Amino acid sequence: MRYQWRFLLFRSCRSSNRPFLSHQTQFQVISSSTRSFSSLLHERSVVGALQQRQCLFNFQSPLASSVSRSFSSEPAIKAKPPAEAFVIDVFSRLNGKYEIRKELDSNDIVISHDLALRVLRELESRPDVAGRFFQWVSDAYPRKLSSKSYNAMLRILGVNGLVDEFWKLADAMKKIGHGVSASVRDRVGEKFQKDGMEGDLERLKELFASGSMDNSVDKVCNRVCKIVMKEVWSADVEKQLRDLKLEFRSDLVKMILEKLDVDPRKSLLFFRWVDESGNFKHDEKTYNAMARVLGKEKFLDRFQHIIEEIRGAGYEMEMETYVRVSARFCQTKMIREAVELFEFAMAGSNTPTPHCCSLLLKKIVTAKKLDMDLFLRTVKAYTGNGNIVPDSMLQHVLKSLRSVDRFRQSNEVLKAMNEGGYLPIGDLQSVIASGLSRKGKKDEANELVNFMETSGNHLDDKAMASLVEWHCDAKDLEEASECFKKMIGKEGVSYAGYAFEKLVLAYCNSFKARDAYKLFTELVKQNQLKPWHSTYKIMVRNLLMKKVARDGGFEEALSLLPMMKNQGFPPFVDPFLDYLSNSGTSKEAFAFLKAVTSKKFPSNSMALRVLEAMLKSARHSEAQDLLSMCPSYIRRNAEVLELFNSMKPDKCSLEKPLPAPAQIEA
Repeated sequence: MRYQWRFLLFRSCRSSNRPFLSHQTQFQVISSSTRSFSSLLHERSVVGALQQRQCLFNFQSPLASSVSRSFSSEPAIKAKPPAEAFVIDVFSRLNGKYEIRKELDSNDIVISHDLALRVLRELESRPDVAGRFFQWVSDAYPRKLSSKSYNAMLRILGVNGLVDEFWKLADAMKKIGHGVSASVRDRVGEKFQKDGMEGDLERLKELFASGSMDNSVDKVCNRVCKIVMKEVWSADVEKQLRDLKLEFRSDLVKMILEKLDVDPRKSLLFFRWVDESGNFKHDEKTYNAMARVLGKEKFLDRFQHIIEEIRGAGYEMEMETYVRVSARFCQTKMIREAVELFEFAMAGSNTPTPHCCSLLLKKIVTAKKLDMDLFLRTVKAYTGNGNIVPDSMLQHVLKSLRSVDRFRQSNEVLKAMNEGGYLPIGDLQSVIASGLSRKGKKDEANELVNFMETSGNHLDDKAMASLVEWHCDAKDLEEASECFKKMIGKEGVSYAGYAFEKLVLAYCNSFKARDAYKLFTELVKQNQLKPWHSTYKIMVRNLLMKKVARDGGFEEALSLLPMMKNQGFPPFVDPFLDYLSNSGTSKEAFAFLKAVTSKKFPSNSMALRVLEAMLKSARHSEAQDLLSMCPSYIRRNAEVLELFNSMKPDKCSLEKPLPAPAQIEA
């Protein structure tokens, strides 16, 4: 584990009610004094806490405040506490890492290297809070902790007598290349000498001598790189490296290889030499560092050899290696090499993410030439170990196809993704269908329909509508009808309402309402199609247009009323009333009343509505004829009689006198 030592060092800080380390653990080594050092440190921590609280909440003395107010009439503005004081207060009060982060973020506190140092320096007498802060920063912002930060924490542990924890941190620092500073040696050495800890004092002196700041990993790396880069690789260069008498560790070798990235050849020479010299055996980190250095067009053969060595040695390609090298390949148009790298990575345990796959597919479809073999290889590599292609991946690919004007090849892309077990549903079908339609690709659109049918799926209603609309926009209504019939032939018509409405509307907009009616009745009767209520309304409204209605449209519109009733829709009567009030005959009006009859013929309310519409349009003669056709219970109806009697001759010119009640009864 990368920061395993911290879990040992700070294992007791998990309890929200206990200090960072128990007093018993802290001071096991100091038990001979009459007054326990543990109690002394506890008192110092309490005093320090009280002092810190006072620092936080009393930034100005009362005297200073009064003087400030005496020279200004402005209201006193409370001074903002220093960032380190606020951070100390937060870590004194809170233990949960999420609570701490929320508190810092809400107050715009950003942990920097300098802020971390200032906080640790203020907490020298409070190891519990210092330890909690150091662990939190190590987890959240490890790069903010430098050698100085580690030495500050080391000094806190040493001067407070936490000897075991001091040596654990010192060992951890040595592993990552940080040395012990002279100030820590002096301060902690005084503490060790005062407490009679001669063995620890000698150990500290030896540690400083062997791992001083001059031997930090950064400076050692610089010395090695200077030797390697100074001249051509030779036996003399190797001798100079041996004379350094270094103990090569993984982190140091990795750093050297990455710093030699400016000259990949020399980086590779050092990589081979350090292994052959017997001083170091390469591990997964160093192999991947070398792969990242060689992952360039000029060193492709060496790169391929290294990644084969990685797998042969039982290691895995790191995700950082894949991402960096793949991006470099794609930027330099090395798409085939990027696909081969993707296949290699997918065969390991550190597999690329769906986002990585999506990026590669986008690069393939936008390349100078679309290579569907590479596209298919990428999809198969991704799905080969059980991954499922998400809809977002196809969305990105389709967007990229459109950006380079290759949308006509979306069927090829779809087929390739289908080989990986993917089929689009919902809106994505519509995207493809409408995209092909807008491009006018008739053959590709038909191919999409055939492909979806043969793959065991079907286009949804919106996708169907897109294809139908395309034919309609091209004024090819016959082809639109055939396309619609073909699409519903296999899967039925339960999902075809949207597309059918678009087809009907296209016919009507082309002044072919009666042709639309023939198609309408054919599909409803033969295919059990159930049009939407809105589709019925479009059909009725267009059949009752004046010219169409006279040519037979009225009778066809009437025939739709019982069909609507059978589907549970209410009859759409408003267009009928408009037509009858303006140009309809009494016979047509009577036929309408008969068509809308449900139980009693005709209904009083509907008869009254028709008669009123005709009378208001000054068609009194047609209204009288209709009334004479109605049964006696309509003719005797008080509201009907009142309606006729209320129409005055000066507002409604009567062609015939209203029959007397006796005559009507006869």
